[in-house]
Formats: sequence, C-alpha cells, structure tokens
Amino acid sequence: MSMTPELLLHAYSIGVFPMAEHRDDPEVFWVDPRKRGIIPLDGFHISRSLARRLRRGGFDISVNADFSGVLDGCADREATWISADIHQQYLSLHRLGHAHSLEVWEDGILAGGVYGVVLGAAFFGESMFSRRTDASKIALAYLVDRLSQAGFSLFDTQFLTEHLASLGGIEISRARYKRQLNAALEQSADFTAPPIPSAQDVIQRNTQTS
Repeated sequence: MSMTPELLLHAYSIGVFPMAEHRDDPEVFWVDPRKRGIIPLDGFHISRSLARRLRRGGFDISVNADFSGVLDGCADREATWISADIHQQYLSLHRLGHAHSLEVWEDGILAGGVYGVVLGAAFFGESMFSRRTDASKIALAYLVDRLSQAGFSLFDTQFLTEHLASLGGIEISRARYKRQLNAALEQSADFTAPPIPSAQDVIQRNTQTS
C-alpha cells in the first residue's frame, strides 16, 4: 500500500508512525513501540544553563516560516530515517495544516528547529536539528511552551532519549499512551494561535520550583 497523507494521519490516530531504514530506502515500516516517550506538558524542565542561554538572546523564533528548511535540516545527517517518500508526505501534511515547524534563527540563518504532526490536541514530535550550539534546546523550550499555551494535552516524542529525559521526558506503556492519545484526539488545539512569547515568559512558565 502506497503512503498517502490520509494513511499517515490514520496511522498517527492509532499510535503508529513511519520510518525508513535510510534516505534512499523505497520501503516504509510502521512503528508501534512497547514503550513510548512523551514529555508531560506540566513536567518540562528548563535547566539553569538553558535559562541563561534563553536570557542571553541573540536568536529569533518563528512558526511555519520555513517548514521545508526544518525538514531538510532534520534529514541532513549521515543516518536518517527521512526517506524521499516520507519527506514528500510531511510536506503534504504541512500544506493540509496537519504538520508544523518551529524555527530558531541566528544572524538571519536557520540555526535549528523542530517539526511534528497535529491531530486534535496531540502533537507528535518527529525530529529536530541544530546547526548552532543549543539551537535545538531553544526550539524545544519554545515548542513545549507553545503546546501548553495552545491547549495541547499530549506531546509524543516517540522514543525517550537521555537528552529528552533530562528535560522532563518520561517513558510510558503502549496501553497508557493509547489512552492518552484517544483522550487527546477528542479535544482540539490550535498550534498557530499563540503569539511568539518572550524568552522570560518561556522561562517563567516552564521552570520547576522544586
């Protein structure tokens, strides 16, 4: 069965996502992990070092200003699961309003970013990249803040890495994930609605007091 935007959205709605073995692989396989990585939107942790970096500034944030550039940045690595077919499908989802990007700019250059898919109040984080130090961390901090402000209830990171765990990411069972997913699909959220906040607002809303 050939992949289409409709098939892709259906897959996300049942907790499955696509990957390819490498950029030139014509085949796509579907992943449904036994353990799922998520970032609870009330559990994101901005470290002191990241807070200092945010306060220092020197960057600009945009939303959906260069989706294809973010997609290209995420695929521009020696080993990537973003094949030509997958790349094209995410561009189609973006045109349909179901895929969004958040960009970090430094000196007018795309320094990093993150993109994902939206269904209901679920955000399925797909990939992020960084061409400058801390650019992907900055993108993630602004992304989590945006999801909270826009009414999302689920931030799916697919897998849990050590880096995501340090920022508040956790791993949950497939069954628990699908309960949270089904609840999020019954809700609505608007990724594009919130204005771009100041760094200080992001820090204040996402710094743990403990």
